[in-house]
Amino acid sequence: MKVVLAYSGGLDTSVCIPLLRERYGFDEVIAVTVDIGQPPADIKEARARGSRLSDKHILMDAKEEYVYDYIFPLIKANGCYEGYVLGTAIARPLIARKVVEVALKENADAVAHGCTGKGNDQLRFEAVFRAANLKVVAPIRELNLTRREEMEYAREHGIEAPAEKRWSVDENIWNRSIEGGELEDPDFEPPEEIYKWTVSPEKARKPEIIEIRFERGVPVALNGEALDGVLLIRRLNEIGGRHGVGRTDILEDRVLGFKSREIYEHPAATILLTAHKDLERLVLTRNELRFKELVDKAWSELVYHGLIIDPLYEALNAFIDKTQERVAGEVRVKLEKGSARVVARRSPHNLLSKEVSFDAKTEQRAAEGFILYHSLQQRIFEARRHERA
Repeated sequence: MKVVLAYSGGLDTSVCIPLLRERYGFDEVIAVTVDIGQPPADIKEARARGSRLSDKHILMDAKEEYVYDYIFPLIKANGCYEGYVLGTAIARPLIARKVVEVALKENADAVAHGCTGKGNDQLRFEAVFRAANLKVVAPIRELNLTRREEMEYAREHGIEAPAEKRWSVDENIWNRSIEGGELEDPDFEPPEEIYKWTVSPEKARKPEIIEIRFERGVPVALNGEALDGVLLIRRLNEIGGRHGVGRTDILEDRVLGFKSREIYEHPAATILLTAHKDLERLVLTRNELRFKELVDKAWSELVYHGLIIDPLYEALNAFIDKTQERVAGEVRVKLEKGSARVVARRSPHNLLSKEVSFDAKTEQRAAEGFILYHSLQQRIFEARRHERA
C-alpha cells in the first residue's frame, strides 16, 4: 500500500513516516513538502530529512501560486480573523491540494498529515483530502501521542529528529506564527527573542513613507517600481520589519472551541491590508462598503475554518472581485515605531465631491428640505411620548 504525507520536516511529520509503516502497514511512504515561502534553511532541512526517512521525497515550489491565487484574494477581502491575517489558514488548503495532486498521480491508497486533535489545521487539510474521496490517516491524532512521546519514539527508532525548540514556529511568506511553551500562559510577557521578522518598535529606525500602487484591488508596485507579487511581499516584510510593523499578540478562538494564545509577525500583511482598506474607502460607495464588510467577515471565517471548498467562498469572491474593479490608485503609508498609517491616497475613481469643500460656492440651503424630514419619525415618537406622560 502507498500513502502520501504532507511533510513539513518537523518532529510531528518526521515520526509519522515510520509510524505509517509500523502501525498502518504502508509499504511506501511519499513525503511532499510545499514551498510557500518558508526560510531556505527549513526547506533544505525538510528535503534532506524527508529524503532520508521516506521512500520518495517531493518538493513543490508553490510560492507564486500561493501569492496570486490565495494571498491576493485575501487582500481584496481584507482577510482577517480576530486580528490574525490568516497566513497559516489560507496556506493549508493549498498544501493539501498539492498532496492530493501527488496522491492521484502516484495512485496512492491514502493521504496523511501530522496534525494533533486540538488544532485547526486538521480541519483545513481534511476538508480538501476528503473532498477528493481519499482515505485520510492522522497518526499523531489517532495514536494520541504527546510531544514527549514523539521524541522518545524518534530516539528509539534512531530518527534524527529536529532539535527540540522552546517555541513552536510556523512561517511562510505572509506571516510567522509563534506559540507554545511559556507563551501559552496569557500572563507571560513574550521575550524579544521570539521575534525574527520585526525589530522592537522602540528600536525602530526613523519614520519612512512608502507608496503602494493597486490595480483591481491587488498591489502591483512599490515606490513607483513595478514588482511581481512574491518580491513585493518580501520587500514589504523587510521594510516593515525594520520599523517594528506587524506584531500581533491575541487570544484566538479556535474552530474546535478552544482559546489559544497566538503571536504573529506580518509586516507586509499589515501594510497592504491597511493601505487596501483605505483605498476602498475612497472609491467604493457607502452601501458597497457596508455590505462588503459583512462579506469580508464571512470570507475570513470560511478561510479560518478551512472551508474554501464551500460554494459560498466562490460566490463571495465573485462579489468581491466586482467591487475591486475600481480599487486602483496609489496609497502612501507612514511607517513609524510599530505603526503603519495611511497619510495620503489618490485614485482616478475617487468619489470625493468638490461640492463639500468649505470654499465651494454651492446652494447650501438645498439641504434644509432634507433636514426637515431627516428626523421626522424620531420627532413624532418624542411627541407621542410626551402626550402619554
